[in-house]
Amino acid sequence: MKKIAISFVFVFTILSVTAQETATDTIKYWTKKGNISLLFNQSAYNKQWLGGGTSNIAGNFGLNYDFNYKKEDVVWDNKLILAYGLTKIKGDEKIAKTDDRVELNSLYGKKANGQWYYSMFFNFKTQMDTGLDKNMTKISHFFSPAYFQLGPGMLWKKNDNLSVNFSPATAKLIIVHPHFTEFDPSFGVLQGDSSRIEFGASITAYYKFNIMANVSIENRLNLYSNYLDNPQNVDVDYQMNLFLKINNYLSANVAVQAIYDDNSIQAVQVREVFGLGVNYGF
Repeated sequence: MKKIAISFVFVFTILSVTAQETATDTIKYWTKKGNISLLFNQSAYNKQWLGGGTSNIAGNFGLNYDFNYKKEDVVWDNKLILAYGLTKIKGDEKIAKTDDRVELNSLYGKKANGQWYYSMFFNFKTQMDTGLDKNMTKISHFFSPAYFQLGPGMLWKKNDNLSVNFSPATAKLIIVHPHFTEFDPSFGVLQGDSSRIEFGASITAYYKFNIMANVSIENRLNLYSNYLDNPQNVDVDYQMNLFLKINNYLSANVAVQAIYDDNSIQAVQVREVFGLGVNYGF
């Protein structure tokens, strides 16, 4: 929990600094906006309920913050994503983690011609809290694993809601604490190692659109091929966020993520979170 508190302090320090910059930025090269959501789920059954079911309560916190720069022929888009969720099932003494994400995306572009830009991108992903398997064995924790990607390329950007970045020379670094690889590989890092370096090609796409009034869908797709090891096995990370605005303070959110990384597990990993709760935009 101490690490979670430190992460929250770090994030809100960033938000405070950028908010101060906004107050003094009279030319408006920076565009900053964010959304904080608190989502709650609850199910309850009495002992006479014949259909079966287990009472439970769950909560999710989410932060989605964009701070983008645009001046003449230069664009610099940045997005911070923070999510954390817990659930408590009746009769179970332990509280289970349902969501845990820290992600930072940064994409810099200098106009080449038309809607094309020379680009450099950076991506960082990790988690805040300890992860447990079904046997309550620790399998992950803060900064373990941690993923980094960095590379030059070409960006095609039609507008703020539609863009594709091609990076044919992308470096990727995976970091895992040595106690997770003491006996077996973990998150693609070989047994006995604490990191894995890859070099390959990356494609990142972003598309956001409205399907009706107050209902929007945000799509993010990252494809990565490692030149150094089975380049035909492409890593896939797809994220979809559906946002339904009820009013200025209430919203419903659906988040779906699908990951395929054969170095970690030769199967598709799927995560889905749905909630109704309090929403605040800034």
